[in-house]
Amino acid sequence: MEALCLAVIGGGVVGYLGVEIADMTAPFANFSGGCNIKGNVSIGSGERIYHVPGQEYYDETKISPQYGERWFCTEAEARAAGWRRAGR
Repeated sequence: MEALCLAVIGGGVVGYLGVEIADMTAPFANFSGGCNIKGNVSIGSGERIYHVPGQEYYDETKISPQYGERWFCTEAEARAAGWRRAGR
């Protein structure tokens, strides 16, 4: 009986941690190693804008897939999906 209780408790902890880990990786849902172009949706206008490394707001830009934001591997891919390059 004691082993059964420990197994149930252990399974609950693993399940809980599994949810937490999944939630922490959500911003990287569309991210693969070489894809570093950030597709961001403007809060005010809803415009889809992509940022490339080295641009002024690249480091501050966070990707939130729940708002339709995503990662791109190339600028051509971003443009083909209907996104425009950030001005700065």
